[in-house]
Amino acid sequence: MSSFASQSIFKLTLVLALSSLSFVTNAALFGDDEARRAILDLRQRLEATQKKLDATQQKLDATQQRLETTQQSVKSQSDDNAILRRSLLELQNQIDSLKSDQAVMRGSFEQFLKDLSEVQVKQKDVLQTVDSRLSKFEPIKVTLDGLEFQADPAEKNQFDGALTVFRTGDFAAAQNSLSAFLLKYPSSGFAPSALFWLGNAQYATKDYKESMINFRKLLNIAPLHTRAPEAMLAISNCLVELKDLKAARKAMEDLIKLHPSSDAAQTAKDRLSRLK
Repeated sequence: MSSFASQSIFKLTLVLALSSLSFVTNAALFGDDEARRAILDLRQRLEATQKKLDATQQKLDATQQRLETTQQSVKSQSDDNAILRRSLLELQNQIDSLKSDQAVMRGSFEQFLKDLSEVQVKQKDVLQTVDSRLSKFEPIKVTLDGLEFQADPAEKNQFDGALTVFRTGDFAAAQNSLSAFLLKYPSSGFAPSALFWLGNAQYATKDYKESMINFRKLLNIAPLHTRAPEAMLAISNCLVELKDLKAARKAMEDLIKLHPSSDAAQTAKDRLSRLK
């Protein structure tokens, strides 16, 4: 019980006691019946007051208990809040750590992408280099003088180079280049054309016998070659230069017979009319 309640009860008891004394004192002035009634009334008032005090004390005790319970709850909630704050702090630290790890991983991933891109670029360069190197050895499709065939890039380059020399008018050098080509690639698809231009280069240097040999090789390996009529006309020209007119006439007649619609055959006809 609180000190305030004790003091209140004490004061009330004292008042009632004084009132009782007053009634007892005054009992001499009144009759016994009146005194008894007064005392009875006083007792009833005292009992009612006591009940009120008891009820008040109960309320006070209940309030005190609720206060203590509330204080305990507040303390418990405070403890819970402290635990919650610690948990939240730990979670925040974990989040910060995860963010840091994520940043590191993102940086590593970006570096990986950069490295991968560089590797891909290098790989592309290497593949292009390999393709470029392989292309130098892979056969390519060639169309020349009405023929289609496969040839190595180096083979084609050497033939083109020899033909370029011929076109410059350096027929001696052209003979060397074309002869070297035929020696290296005797079965090449370029061989008939190489023989044709070699024969022309030799004719230009007045090497008529060798010229005829190469024209005849052309006719032997490719009798239907687009250059065949020209080769036959060139043979007749060589024979004329060698003063073998009979053989020259025979060569022209064979040309007209085998390739009557060719320009070379028309030229042969014109020359036959003038050939004595």
